[in-house]
Amino acid sequence: MEQTTAGRWSRAFRAAFPATIPVLTGFLCLGLAYGVLMETKGYGPLWSTLMSAVAFGGSMQYVAITLLTTAFDPLQAFLLSVMVNARHIFYGLSLLDKYKGLGKVRGFLIYVLCDETFSLVSTVEPPPEVERRNFYLCVSLLDYSYWVVATALGGLLGNFLTFDTTGMDFALTALFVVLFLEQWSRRENRPAGVIGIACAAVSLAVVGADNLVIPAMVLILAVLLSGRKWLDHPERGEDLG
Repeated sequence: MEQTTAGRWSRAFRAAFPATIPVLTGFLCLGLAYGVLMETKGYGPLWSTLMSAVAFGGSMQYVAITLLTTAFDPLQAFLLSVMVNARHIFYGLSLLDKYKGLGKVRGFLIYVLCDETFSLVSTVEPPPEVERRNFYLCVSLLDYSYWVVATALGGLLGNFLTFDTTGMDFALTALFVVLFLEQWSRRENRPAGVIGIACAAVSLAVVGADNLVIPAMVLILAVLLSGRKWLDHPERGEDLG
């Protein structure tokens, strides 16, 4: 018997939600922290929520707090945005096959793509009974809603909190560490993880902490492409060992 539209979406949601629970817990802390920080800088819940809903830039939103509270320099803001978000170019390239043929929702999936959603979409496969389009859309919508709602809550709570907020922006780094450890728990993902750490360390040593993002991503891409056959078939390396 053919499933109804509601039934298909229900299946997709039930399949997607458990996979997004780590993002939910992380975004709850991150969004709350961002909303509180915006409130302490004089931007109320409406502004912080609009920023999350429209910009949805994650780390760039934290950086934007400084840009909003200092003399505005359009060129600096543009270059900083490119530097911070350049990794999305590589994300997009790697998801060309996964997002191929998804129809009208493809544009929205690209718009709300973030680090955490990329991590899930690139590693979690939808169950056989769930359509790819519905699954990926549910994952993206859930992650997006977690961030926006948590930001709104943080903005509202910021009116009642008076403690020192120094260090709250470290929540973003903490979430990346949690996501990395989750991926590291899978043996097949470890070679890519080692490559990422090594390339980041090389970039840090060569260009410094302020400029390492783009060089590190380029180096990671080059290494992954050159070692693609080995990464796709690690058993070959074991046979040669």
